[in-house]
Amino acid sequence: MISSSSVINRNLDQIQSKLIAIIGDEDACVGFLLGGIGERNRSHDPELNYLVVHSNTTTEEIQKCFLSFLRRKDIDIILIQQTIADRIRQTIDGHQRTIPVILEIPSKSQPYDTNKDSIFKHVKGLYRELY
Repeated sequence: MISSSSVINRNLDQIQSKLIAIIGDEDACVGFLLGGIGERNRSHDPELNYLVVHSNTTTEEIQKCFLSFLRRKDIDIILIQQTIADRIRQTIDGHQRTIPVILEIPSKSQPYDTNKDSIFKHVKGLYRELY
C-alpha cells in the first residue's frame, strides 16, 4: 500500500520552483537578495534574476532585461520600482498575461502613486465593469 506522504513527496518533487525577479536600485535589490530571491542560471539570458539600475543605466537596458524576464518560464513575479517602471510604462501597460505578474514597488526617492500602477488600473477597470 502506498502511503499518502509518499504520494505527496513524489508530487512535490515534480513541481518546478518559480522565481521572483527584481528591477530596482541597489538598495532594493540588495534587500531582496538578502531575503533569498537571487539566482544565477547560466542557461538563461540574462543569467541573473535581477537588474540593479544605476544612474547611468539606459532605458534600453531596462527594457531589454524586462522583456527577457517576461520570456523566462522560470519567473512568475517581476518586482519593479515604480520610478523605473515609469521609464518603460508603455511596455508594462501592454503586458496582458497573468503570469508573470508585475508588481510595482515604491522607491526611497519618490512617493508611490497608485494611479500609475498597472494592477490598480486593472482592478479599477474591473470594479467599474461590475458596478
